[in-house]
Amino acid sequence: MRITAEGLTWSVAGTPVVRDVSLDIAPGETVGLLGPNGSGKSSLLRCLAGLRTPDTGTVRYDGACVRGWTARRIARHVAFAEQDAGADSELRVADVVGLGRTPYRDRWRGPDATDRAVVAAALERVGLTALAGRSWKALSGGERQRAHIARALAQRPRALLLDEPTNHLDVKHQLELMELLAATPQTVLVALHDLSLAARYCDRLLLLHQSRLVASGPPAAVLTSGRLAEVFEVDASLGTDGRGRTVVAFGGPLGAGRGRAAAGGGGAAVREGATGSDAGTPTPEGVPRGSRDRSAEAGAVRRKTA
Repeated sequence: MRITAEGLTWSVAGTPVVRDVSLDIAPGETVGLLGPNGSGKSSLLRCLAGLRTPDTGTVRYDGACVRGWTARRIARHVAFAEQDAGADSELRVADVVGLGRTPYRDRWRGPDATDRAVVAAALERVGLTALAGRSWKALSGGERQRAHIARALAQRPRALLLDEPTNHLDVKHQLELMELLAATPQTVLVALHDLSLAARYCDRLLLLHQSRLVASGPPAAVLTSGRLAEVFEVDASLGTDGRGRTVVAFGGPLGAGRGRAAAGGGGAAVREGATGSDAGTPTPEGVPRGSRDRSAEAGAVRRKTA
């Protein structure tokens, strides 16, 4: 499913949290959403998932505007998993995952054989089959996070919108989750703080800074040394490890002033990186609003469905 946003702005008490964001995520792409704390990642995801009504702008699924859609209709298209999985409940793990089947049931019908099979498959995909009967309260933070991913998978959506899903996960489960997301045929937009994971597993990256989308493109075009200094205020560079896998190497933090100075021609780099995998007329921030490179889309889908 294709997800597009045009001129999206959302504010709190008159202060814009998301500013004039336009994006285009192709069917089957795995796209990483990056940015410092407070840059608007979570709010943008909620706008795209229909959980926030933008002040201005439009969200479309496969070209259809979702404004006015019911929650059930949206939930049959996209699943949203938030970063905080800390709620207490007396439910069993399988029951929590089974909440993902709600869009397909009326309020008077309990789970049927199909629902139970879908839940079992989702638990297996995240490695929680053995914990299906355990109380939710007895789970660790990482186990709860994986259960929330399973709930999103049980929803059988056409797209996954995930807010820092690697939060609380150990290294093994972070890698397993990112491999799962990179391989799934569904469209994926995932907010991440780990830049190396984003560079390694995502087809394309979107970078937010001060509530605006400042870059969009392949990891190498977005994660330049100048932009990392300007946006994250760190001395860092994109490279490869001994096995040829993409990593971000960090030299250390920069002060705010030093970050801007180190960025140097950062403004031009943002405009160049923003068009790394997109084509069309740039916005004033250098973010394209036109069609993407169709060959790049096809490559992403081929890798997922191989």
